[in-house]
Amino acid sequence: MTRMWLPFPESNENNAEHIVIFAKILIPGRGDPIPNAAVGILIKDGSISYVGSQSKLPQALQSTLPTNVSYLLPGLWDCHTHFAGTLQAEFSAFVETHPAACGAAVTRGFYDTLMAGFTSVRDVGSFAIEAYSAVKAGLILGPTVFGSGGAIGITGGSCDGVKLPPDWMYGRQGVQHQNQWPGISTLVLADGVDECRRAVRLQIRRGASCIKVVTTGGVMSTADNPEYRQYSDAELKAIIDEATLQGRSVAAHAHGKAGIMASIKLGARTIEHGSYLDEEAAELMREKGVTLVSTRHIVEAGLNRLDHMPPETSAKMVAVAEKHLNAYQIAVRTGVKIALGTDICSSDPKENISHGNNGHELVWAVKKAGMTPLGAIEAATANSAETLGLQAPKKGIIKEGWDADMIALDVNPLENIEVLAKPDNIKYVWQGGKQVKSPQASHWPPPISKTNGWSGTDKHACVGCQISGL
Repeated sequence: MTRMWLPFPESNENNAEHIVIFAKILIPGRGDPIPNAAVGILIKDGSISYVGSQSKLPQALQSTLPTNVSYLLPGLWDCHTHFAGTLQAEFSAFVETHPAACGAAVTRGFYDTLMAGFTSVRDVGSFAIEAYSAVKAGLILGPTVFGSGGAIGITGGSCDGVKLPPDWMYGRQGVQHQNQWPGISTLVLADGVDECRRAVRLQIRRGASCIKVVTTGGVMSTADNPEYRQYSDAELKAIIDEATLQGRSVAAHAHGKAGIMASIKLGARTIEHGSYLDEEAAELMREKGVTLVSTRHIVEAGLNRLDHMPPETSAKMVAVAEKHLNAYQIAVRTGVKIALGTDICSSDPKENISHGNNGHELVWAVKKAGMTPLGAIEAATANSAETLGLQAPKKGIIKEGWDADMIALDVNPLENIEVLAKPDNIKYVWQGGKQVKSPQASHWPPPISKTNGWSGTDKHACVGCQISGL
């Protein structure tokens, strides 16, 4: 279906103070659905001013013509994604693609993610922080990005391109001064306590809202084992302690049980993947209040594209897949808190691991892991926002005083969760109270006006501007 392209409305012709939405069913993100619901939005700051029954709509909102929708939800979150800006989901592409090419590709990924109903993301290893400055400036559309900067890992581990010369790798990904832009990459190499602390500080310097550490081998990497630990207790403690000092939560990539247990004990807020999680690990996660971000979509998609992977990677994918699903089911069955993330990393829209396919994660949560549709929606909204700890915004719940990030559908996702997997089913998207998608139009690009464009703060927060002296 061809959709008309329109810019944002450039003026508030009626000088309205509010937006009103009437919903047949409101699914608030946490709590029971509300029938015949109304939501009021305060235009001046994009916050929610009223949530309740249509019959009890405050007088101040009664003169506002409502937008009528069938099913209203909070904007969804993908809390494990990578806006790496590569067309190939291959390790070499992550380190060899020029940052300018990555940034150009990310603009498409940002847009596709937002149109799929994902109004916020937690990015755990990419150039998303830098690219997001263009969204904040109003130049492009995209989700609100809460990024980790680069994922921090060891030499010879899951973050290291071991087939590339080590001096070249450290020149691109190291934290010392031989790197032209130390710490500014999708993947960051750090060894020893001092480098680990510096790596965290460099990510916070570039604007990280959270910190990502790789504590075991990976699947997409070629030379390590997902079950084996990476980082000593001293190094991992240094990373988590340094992040905690700066109010950042830590996302720990951990497939193997040893890495899972160490990450939980030392203070990580989330376990990413958790492929070899068992009942003992699940019990410790519940005790410590640690959240699992399983990333099932990358596994399901990977099993359908084994012929696109190097042999060593495809073998690991097959070996991990069943263990991963079993671990996910254990976590759901035993009451571990779940947040949803896809591990999507490709900017090629022809790929099923590209941005815009994020909604499949809710399908796997229900169809594979055994969550209820309502539970999966909470995991993709309220729970996902809470993975940011002290940095968590007022997003993920349709609640008075919170940000008006919302989506609307014609089909009830509580009866058919698969509706969320297709972006065309997302009829409306509001972000901070602004309507960025409707059945009539997708709004791209936003107009340049005195209310957007590069601000002094954004300009000088951009690494490119720092280097060029702008």
